[in-house]
Amino acid sequence: MSGMLLRLAGTAAVAAQAVLAPVSAAAAPDPQPSVARLLTDLQRLYRQTEQATETYNATTEKLERQRAEVARLDAELVRARLTLGAHRTDAGRLARQQYQSGDGLGPYVRLLFAPDPQHALDEGHVIGELARERARTVVLLTEAEKRKDALARAARKALDTQLGLAGRQRRQRDEVRDRLAGVERLLAHLTPEQLTAVARLEEQGVAAAQRRLATAGALPDDRPAGPRARRAVGYAMAQLGKPYQWGAQGPDVYDCSGLTSQAWSHAGTPIPRTSQEQWRRLPKVPLNRLRPGDLVVYFPEATHVALYVGDGKVVQAPRPGEKVTVAPLASYPVLGAVRPGPAGGGGGQAPVSEPR
Repeated sequence: MSGMLLRLAGTAAVAAQAVLAPVSAAAAPDPQPSVARLLTDLQRLYRQTEQATETYNATTEKLERQRAEVARLDAELVRARLTLGAHRTDAGRLARQQYQSGDGLGPYVRLLFAPDPQHALDEGHVIGELARERARTVVLLTEAEKRKDALARAARKALDTQLGLAGRQRRQRDEVRDRLAGVERLLAHLTPEQLTAVARLEEQGVAAAQRRLATAGALPDDRPAGPRARRAVGYAMAQLGKPYQWGAQGPDVYDCSGLTSQAWSHAGTPIPRTSQEQWRRLPKVPLNRLRPGDLVVYFPEATHVALYVGDGKVVQAPRPGEKVTVAPLASYPVLGAVRPGPAGGGGGQAPVSEPR
């Protein structure tokens, strides 16, 4: 069984991990399906798998941020409660001082009957300061109460959001696992001859897509990469042979965007976690101006991404059942390319698509 055939068989094993809907009855193979139909079905299932994987990844990232926000609000709430307690203590102390120093007479009456008017004035000044301090303490106490209440509401809302994200993540995880089982059932119906034929047809499709890019002048000439891009490429190449696993960011297993985000993070330039966010937020570059280290994004929904290494090839965590490998740039339908960090001479071009 060829390497491509093994990858296709593995596609079923891992692909369903990342898909959000169970395989429908229509996905089951016909009694005598054509090789093209089988390949189309497998590619559709794989594409759905990666869409689900990236959705899961995005939810996981949001959940991590939300957990950090809940922890921050909880810490602020603790500090606010301590501050409120201190202001209440101050207010109680001032109230006791005022009670202990009061004799039932107003300040003007005490001044009128005082044997020592200067002493009475001095005492009145102290009493006035106490009154002003009490007023300030009341203001601080009121503000502290409001802040504590606002933080408590925000903390409750943040926790509710966290619980909602956690529930969504669990549902996506379960749906992904259901889809994996569906892909496995689909491949279980294929004979070794069918798998071999499907693998051969896929290889031919990739080669034809690569030739079309070359003919259209979309394949880049070799261009020098900057120091960080070289480090990113070096990191990605060091992961060759490690298995694909949905939702993984290394160091032993990766999904597609887990590999690219970790490569650039180790190069000192953090980038978004998911392929969709990498496509949305990083500067676009034309395919024919790619440099090693740039990211090539695939499918109209930007659900797959690879790292360009030069000579018309990319390093990628391809799909369930496969391992990190070097492959032709046109391994999947190309959406376009982006460049982490400053756009340099590249940005701003419209996406370049390559139909399959």
